[in-house]
Amino acid sequence: MKTDDLISLLATDTAPVRTRAASRQLAVAMSLGISLSIATMLLTIGARPDVSQAVLSPMFWVKVLFPFVLACASFATLARLARPGVSARAGEVANVLPVLLLWLVAIAVYANAPEAERASMVWGESWRSCILSVLVMSGPIFVAAFLALRQLAPTRLSQAGAYAGALSGEAAAAIYAFHCPETALPFMAIWYIAAIAIAAGIGAALGPRLLKW
Repeated sequence: MKTDDLISLLATDTAPVRTRAASRQLAVAMSLGISLSIATMLLTIGARPDVSQAVLSPMFWVKVLFPFVLACASFATLARLARPGVSARAGEVANVLPVLLLWLVAIAVYANAPEAERASMVWGESWRSCILSVLVMSGPIFVAAFLALRQLAPTRLSQAGAYAGALSGEAAAAIYAFHCPETALPFMAIWYIAAIAIAAGIGAALGPRLLKW
């Protein structure tokens, strides 16, 4: 078969890729993963008993909305990383700046607090279970993100894996906030971000192995 004939054969019955196909596929996967993560939370640790009162507290919504905003930024970045040759630099900035702002505010809160209260603001009563719970609840989202990426065309595999991990950790942290009893900003700035960073690190390590095509 001549080269021109082969090209013509390969081009037969081709159709344009739907607009935002990567975003759509990732969104479907995230919907499933997040649903399973919520179910995991409810069936294991459950929502905090006073959640109906907690929702009236501004700090409760900071714990929910901050990781949710990070997850949105990671989702947008991951959708770009799922396509070869597309820059994801703006998404990287959108992920880093909110974390830096959170740390600056948390440091200010810690510095202005009475010395006797500082230790509890950092450690709380649940820092160990916080990290573990976020990582456990990130599992379904992590798997869903990787399965979706395998159907797409990422070329920066470690980076794509890192953002898949970060997205799973951020979404899981927002879900975990419905259980979390802690109210101090330094606690969130340290342990929520630590759990997200661990999930991102796992994703970065697994990306080159699981996303290779």
